[in-house]
Amino acid sequence: MSLTQDDVKRIARLARIETSDAEARATQAQLNSIFDLIATMQAVDTRGIAPMAHAQEVTQRLRDDAVTETDRHAAFQAIAPAVENGLYLVPKVIE
Repeated sequence: MSLTQDDVKRIARLARIETSDAEARATQAQLNSIFDLIATMQAVDTRGIAPMAHAQEVTQRLRDDAVTETDRHAAFQAIAPAVENGLYLVPKVIE
């Protein structure tokens, strides 16, 4: 796909961007080089290649899921103003 200068000016007008002729020519060259790169990439045969989630095969180091803190549930509830059946009681905020 190749854009003409008229195409670039029409796109700029639709985007409400004011461009001079020199800017339109520069933009046309940049866009056409991008379209050429896309065409080159689409020409590559990718059959049999599995898609990747990331450009590098990076795996995250994982740690064992082990409890490292002691259970202080009873200590925290002992200093709470109101507790019932292991739950904290709070004043009603909304009527």
